[in-house]
Amino acid sequence: MKLHTAAILLLFWLGIFTVHTVKGSAGTQRMNKYRCVNLSTNRLNIQNLVSYERQQVPTDAIMFITARGIRICVSANQKWVQAAINHIDRRRAAKHK
Repeated sequence: MKLHTAAILLLFWLGIFTVHTVKGSAGTQRMNKYRCVNLSTNRLNIQNLVSYERQQVPTDAIMFITARGIRICVSANQKWVQAAINHIDRRRAAKHK
């Protein structure tokens, strides 16, 4: 009887450990530190932009990062935004050749 109880306890603790491990690995996934909440209405100088991140939550936006590390969010549906993204992508491709 004691062996039966010990086996049940062992299975119980293995189950708890497994659930805890799975939740821990999901919780350690990279989360974006910055979120676009306010969107700038100004057109930015494309030459000053070095990177971008697409965001869909809480709003469909593009976060541009300037050479000085400043993050500026703009609406993703503006025409100049797509031109800026293409410019940054071309610059990245040229560096990696």
